[in-house]
Amino acid sequence: MGYDETEAIRNLVSKAGSIPGRSPRILSRRASLEEAEGCLSKIESTLVSESDALQRFASVDAAVKSLRPADPMHCIHPQAIRDSAATFVSGFPGKVFYAVKVNPSPRVLREINAGGVANFDVASLSEVALARGMFPKARLAYTNPIKSRESIKSAYFNYGVRDFAVDTFEELHKILEETSIAKDAMASDLSILVRLAMPKGSATHDLSGKFGADAEASAQLLRDADKVAAKVGICFHVGSQCMDPISYTEALARVSDVIKLSGVQLDILNVGGGFPVAYPDVVPPPLSEYFAAISAGVKKMKLPKTCEVWGEPGRALATPAETLVVRVELRKGDALYINDGGYGSLFDGMLLGQRWPVRLIRPDRASRSKKLVPYKFYGPTCDSMDCIKGPFLLPDDVNEGDWIAIGQQGAYCSAIRTNFNGFYSDLNVEIMDRGYLGAPRFSGSVNK
Repeated sequence: MGYDETEAIRNLVSKAGSIPGRSPRILSRRASLEEAEGCLSKIESTLVSESDALQRFASVDAAVKSLRPADPMHCIHPQAIRDSAATFVSGFPGKVFYAVKVNPSPRVLREINAGGVANFDVASLSEVALARGMFPKARLAYTNPIKSRESIKSAYFNYGVRDFAVDTFEELHKILEETSIAKDAMASDLSILVRLAMPKGSATHDLSGKFGADAEASAQLLRDADKVAAKVGICFHVGSQCMDPISYTEALARVSDVIKLSGVQLDILNVGGGFPVAYPDVVPPPLSEYFAAISAGVKKMKLPKTCEVWGEPGRALATPAETLVVRVELRKGDALYINDGGYGSLFDGMLLGQRWPVRLIRPDRASRSKKLVPYKFYGPTCDSMDCIKGPFLLPDDVNEGDWIAIGQQGAYCSAIRTNFNGFYSDLNVEIMDRGYLGAPRFSGSVNK
């Protein structure tokens, strides 16, 4: 290889000197100002657009009856968001960092913060600006292992980010260079987390292919980071929607091996995300079992008492945030043509075969068939790929003009929708009851 990663780090260390006692200090410098102002402008416009008070309704059914929406309607459940955040915070054995990418809506972020989450996992400069703009005192962890030089510099100097993840020597080198206060004068308040690669485990969505260093490289990265950072740590991700708590037990055992190999004392152990929720026909163990597995695994590691344990839940907090209401525009046998689809909020259904709980809403006719049959959905675009196969169980007399409530839409659904073919809806309402459409309710009855 033409680039000697370890030697490059050591050269920087020899020029700047190791940090005596690795004691942090606060730096002040403005950098990449134009980029920062551009991010702030975008964020301010988002905050302004979401600052207007939403119409409030007692229930999703009441909202449909009143508005009779012709466009997809996003129903926000503030209390459900606060409840899920509070439950996680009360049970997780460490500090909770909400993964902003899962649902970056300022409304959702505010409710998650109200539920007790004070820290945020950010993966882009836009997310950094959003979180810092809303929560000036929050701790932000920039855990995307590959970042542009400009975003590193701006995150550090403009937004006060001090926690960064790496999985290569090149990335560590970039961070040291872009956070330097002057030539050969490195920042002394960095926290560097080494991303350890994980094998494919019990997660529904495997995340093992893109990020992470192997054990030997992680150990060397820890040793090098320990020379130049105020704090060092390890982070990992067992995969999204992890279905077995033992995945965390096994991951922590791998971390323990890397720590022994490196000879470095950890300041931070970040167990990442992956905490699951229930979907139709998919019921994971309760979160308490995951928390217990993490607690037991950490105890075996005999970490320093000062070591912080972090978690980065996303799906587990945001899933109950929204219910999507769609309208049936046409029925062809078992196919329902609806006004949202795979290029909108139902992307995971189109790409990954995700299913959600559904319920028919028919304000003008109280009666409906009691016989449930499976349907597939077609979205409104002209692309034949815009199909959500389901199956989704609904009454056998569904027809044009009926509305369907699709529950558990808070995680990723709103975040990744597009305006492809000109189909996009910003119709949002607030629902005051706590009875959001969740999977446990689905398994009992879809028509309550």
